[in-house]
Amino acid sequence: MRVLITGSAGFIGNQLTLRLLDRGDEIIGVDALDDYYDVSLKEARLHRTLAYPGFTDVRARIEDREAMTETFVKYRPDRVVNLAAQAGVRYSIENPAAYIDSNLVGFGNILEGCRQCQVEHLVYASSSSVYGSNTCMPFSIHDNVNHPVSLYAASKKANELMAHTYSHLYGIPTTGLRFFTVYGPWGRPDMALFLFTRKILAGEPIPVFNYGKHRRDFTYIDDIVEGVIRVLDHPAQPDPGWDSNHPDNASSRAPWRLYNIGNNRPVELMHYIETLEKCLGHEAKKELLPLQPGDVPDTYADVDDLAHEFGYKPDTSVEEGVAHFVEWYRDYYRV
Repeated sequence: MRVLITGSAGFIGNQLTLRLLDRGDEIIGVDALDDYYDVSLKEARLHRTLAYPGFTDVRARIEDREAMTETFVKYRPDRVVNLAAQAGVRYSIENPAAYIDSNLVGFGNILEGCRQCQVEHLVYASSSSVYGSNTCMPFSIHDNVNHPVSLYAASKKANELMAHTYSHLYGIPTTGLRFFTVYGPWGRPDMALFLFTRKILAGEPIPVFNYGKHRRDFTYIDDIVEGVIRVLDHPAQPDPGWDSNHPDNASSRAPWRLYNIGNNRPVELMHYIETLEKCLGHEAKKELLPLQPGDVPDTYADVDDLAHEFGYKPDTSVEEGVAHFVEWYRDYYRV
């Protein structure tokens, strides 16, 4: 297939690009290499894909309507995976305009490109953040998620609604994937594991929010990518049993679906830190802090639908995943 992947120099996008190139797909990679975090890391990720003859590098922002229209018309992808977005819950409190531009305007441009080119399937990144104030665990795709607690979460919920509209009006198969706390080699420096590792090795205190009582469904990068590929290969179908009198929040009469991709085993933040300490051979100096605005105390993914429909369930343990990350980090940064 010819697959257009936005965010191809990002954490998930780059790993997905490599997997699809390895199996013989042609990839059109779109990325702006913005400076939200270390550009040199993005360039190093991208360098891994440039050696493949089946990879085309397009340097553009998805909120640039003209650039996106030109890209879709020129390359006419069979399928699209939208992973480009302004990430980060806390940053959305400081800089909301970035989320409006990328996550709303940009996603609108992707949808319109898919419509104009009659794309076979659009898969896009949503987030566990959409569950917001929900406290019923584990989080189910069939639950109502109308109470986000950050603009980042609201923008991802909006993406799900925007995609449904295009699926309903134009018959474009769209699938939203709610990712749960992705970590692993080549990860994002603004995420906890990366941040903690750097500070522990430098002998600096690490910020431990909610006094370490967070529980997160930490999901290893390879598990996320495997889930994305399985979904990508099976375009969304209308749900023949969908009942408008009792509407399901995860399916529709339109070819529109939602799935969680999470490890289904929430881990307390303190255990996560202890695992990292063991892998590094250093004890962390911990600065215990209250819950941050926009954060939720716990995440826990119900992945029954993913397992039932695709025969897949993430299974990498935190102990194994953190060890792989530390091995990569030491090699990459020579520490």
